[in-house]
Amino acid sequence: MKQTIHKHKEHLIYLAFWLLLFTAPVMTGYIRSINAPVQGMHWHEVFEVWKTLALFLAIFLIHNFFVAPLLVKRKKKTLYFATVAAITVVFIILQCQRPGPSRLPLQGPSPMGKQIAPPPLPYPPSAPNGMKSQPVPANRPPHLSGKPGAPIGKPPIDVGRNDIIGVVLLLSLLGLNLGVKLYFKNEEDAKVMTALQQQSLEQQLEYLKYQINPHFLMNTLNNIHALVDIDPEQAKELIVIMSRLMRHMLYEGSKSLIPLQREVDFLQNYIELMRIRYTDQVDITVELPSTTPEANIPPLLFITFVENAFKHGVSYRQQSFIRIKLSTDNNRLCFVCTNSKRHDTGQHQTEELQGGVGLNNIRQRLSLLYGTNYSLKMDDGAETYHVSLSLPLS
Repeated sequence: MKQTIHKHKEHLIYLAFWLLLFTAPVMTGYIRSINAPVQGMHWHEVFEVWKTLALFLAIFLIHNFFVAPLLVKRKKKTLYFATVAAITVVFIILQCQRPGPSRLPLQGPSPMGKQIAPPPLPYPPSAPNGMKSQPVPANRPPHLSGKPGAPIGKPPIDVGRNDIIGVVLLLSLLGLNLGVKLYFKNEEDAKVMTALQQQSLEQQLEYLKYQINPHFLMNTLNNIHALVDIDPEQAKELIVIMSRLMRHMLYEGSKSLIPLQREVDFLQNYIELMRIRYTDQVDITVELPSTTPEANIPPLLFITFVENAFKHGVSYRQQSFIRIKLSTDNNRLCFVCTNSKRHDTGQHQTEELQGGVGLNNIRQRLSLLYGTNYSLKMDDGAETYHVSLSLPLS
């Protein structure tokens, strides 16, 4: 559909251009007839101009539909330029053989109004009775020798000033045609590339979300399973909270952007779910804005960091802490998550993020959505793990 629209625009440009060219001599003749009513409209001059324009139009159509596609679509440069050269040579031959008094010689007018001697006659003038005619020089060309029965040859091709101007106009016309075609071709290619990039972006985001959802659900179900036999009432509360989380994932997770407040509510529900599971030995500090600006962010963007904070920052043998802060400043959103580290595992938290669906997933999503306009810093220290994320609000 878009390609057809581009074709129509291109053909309309050509139609307007040629209508202007064919109308110009009529308008010029009409203006001249107004200024000189006695002379009237010289239609024979208009027809002569139209004949010349018809030749240009024929070559233009051949170039537009048969020659230009060799370069624009098929990328055959050698064949294209060879064809254009052949068309130019044929045009020169046709122009040089056209009769007419309007063709100007290359040497130009005589200087200072001097009379130019007429060219020598091909045959000696007839002598008066009783006088001998001058002999023809021996070095005269055969077609001008004047010998009885000698064939009269055609004069050599004479390239005039108008012929050179015609060639320049022809090449300019073909260049204009090629430029218009390349412009619409590049515009069409750019739109196709943009559509492909958008489609690829949507597919990648859907794939990354698909990775997040099963991973998140698996961890949440494990939390509920651990409390079913120990504390059934808490397990029921977890199921209620999980239903809210599922609703968010089903209705909001499939969108490219959601309101910031809904993502804040999602984090609150998840953190409340985790609070029920752990004792007071774990210090969980959360700072979330009470009122959020009217801004949109990608869904499920912070959950990976929060999940890993609870997974690696909670220890039943030592005092543990998790600190989560979300704030907005100067049209940017700042997320900070710091947690203590367990010493009963020999694996660093960053290494596990890189090996799973975490860090690579997050970086891909941020790069696809924000390009380089975001900042993600992670500090995997000996006692603590610190994450700082800053991104623009839209």
